[in-house]
Amino acid sequence: MSDTLVKRLFDELNSLVLIDPHTHINPHQPASANLADFLGYHYYTELSHSAGMPRERIEEAGLSPKEKVGRLVEGLGHIDNTVQLSWLLEAAGTLFGVELERLDQSNWEQFYDTVQARLDSPDWEEQVLRLSNLEAVFLTNDFDDPLSGFDTTRYVPCLRTDDLVFHFDRASVRERLAKCSGIEVQNLADLSLALRQRFEHFTSRGARACAISLPPSFAPQQISQAAAQSSLDRLLGQAEQASAEDKSVVGKWVFWQLAEHCRDFALPFDLMIGVNRAVYPAGVYQGQDLYDSRLSLIQFRELFNAFPQVTFPVSVLASVTNQELVSYAWIFPNVVCHGHWWYSNTPSFIHRDLHARLEAVPRNKIVGYYSDMYKLEFALPKFAMFKRCLARVLAEHFVGAMGWSERRAVELGAQVLRGNVESVFYRNQS
Repeated sequence: MSDTLVKRLFDELNSLVLIDPHTHINPHQPASANLADFLGYHYYTELSHSAGMPRERIEEAGLSPKEKVGRLVEGLGHIDNTVQLSWLLEAAGTLFGVELERLDQSNWEQFYDTVQARLDSPDWEEQVLRLSNLEAVFLTNDFDDPLSGFDTTRYVPCLRTDDLVFHFDRASVRERLAKCSGIEVQNLADLSLALRQRFEHFTSRGARACAISLPPSFAPQQISQAAAQSSLDRLLGQAEQASAEDKSVVGKWVFWQLAEHCRDFALPFDLMIGVNRAVYPAGVYQGQDLYDSRLSLIQFRELFNAFPQVTFPVSVLASVTNQELVSYAWIFPNVVCHGHWWYSNTPSFIHRDLHARLEAVPRNKIVGYYSDMYKLEFALPKFAMFKRCLARVLAEHFVGAMGWSERRAVELGAQVLRGNVESVFYRNQS
């Protein structure tokens, strides 16, 4: 296999116009306002903290954006070996027009000012989307989001449901649901109607998926109406003082309802599986959560069997779980491999996991990548990282070992990058 072959394949893949099927973009302010928005991404703050920078120095209240960047630059020398820092350097060259070998005390202020001039361009959002070859990005919307004031064909709504499943004991969550749905929940029938109203609201505004992040201990199961009503009665009376068992029963009942509504409204149900929250409470914001290898997808067998009509794009937090995901996508028609999430989102893990998926899972059941970004400027370097991995796997395995033509390999890459996003998330939608 030659590097020139990899580059040819990469160049072909890099010309594709893409849809990003999972982000945390704010559609009302999708691009960075300053360099602090970029360097404030949790990868940089958590790595800087891990390398020795005190949390208080990173998160001190009242810092100006430029002060915050100046502080974070102090820690970048310790993380210049990481792929995350390479995202910054690639964005510097391709988006901001500044070729950097490193960002340090000698050049950061000039870089800050140059970046700010670009960000202040009135059409910066359009420039970023064009340079990134992005047609649309999926959002992560709270269940009570009005979904107004933005183009829902460019910024595609996605119903995020964690609060409904795991925090329904909180009065604030129930109040939010009552306000947005017009239904005050007093029993299971009310709750079912309120959930259905949320699906009606989201699908009427172009939502393409329902999504949830799940801890490793969660095992979906169908709960009887009687058991669920008893637990809901106690939860409504005791709120956050309700027992862990009652909270769990109500949460599992709600989760099953979500799956039923995904079936009825023809929405994929994105499952992001395996995150343990607040493992490191002293960490920086969003730098406290880790994976847990005690997870097994066998916990989801009842769900996958019960809803053959629902497509489940599944993300696993750790590469160690990838073989199990591959085997489930191998067997279950409704399980789809979805992206390379969080701690698996580095080239070494992507290369191994992607190779396993491409040689064992039907080609129409692999959604190659999503950026998980909070600001638009991350799409270009993160997708470029994945496309390099994809080009290398296509070159090594399919062209080199399997004897495929370059054109055939590119067609597979295009399906993984773009085609399957359309077939999974835009199917059965008018």
